[in-house]
Amino acid sequence: SSGINAEWPLRPGVADVHRTICYGGVFMYPANSTAANGKLRLLYECNPMSYIVEQAGGKAVTGRGQERVLDVVPTKLHERCPIFLGSSEDIDVILSYLNE
Repeated sequence: SSGINAEWPLRPGVADVHRTICYGGVFMYPANSTAANGKLRLLYECNPMSYIVEQAGGKAVTGRGQERVLDVVPTKLHERCPIFLGSSEDIDVILSYLNE
């Protein structure tokens, strides 16, 4: 074993998304001044969580207008992406504030 655990970055997100689906609320890792493209990786963090939330009837967006996370075309393997996910109603409220 090399001592590297590739699973750890996603585990907290999985618990947060599970809680969001079961009890409501919003999960978000927005872009900011230190992480202009967000912190989570598009292909193996954002996309799986986005797919699950959308299948449960919610929304998963990048915060750039109405752009769905699942519509982002990756250009790099480890590309990062901002993410906001939750119920459609909650995400619409967040987007209304972000896009003012």
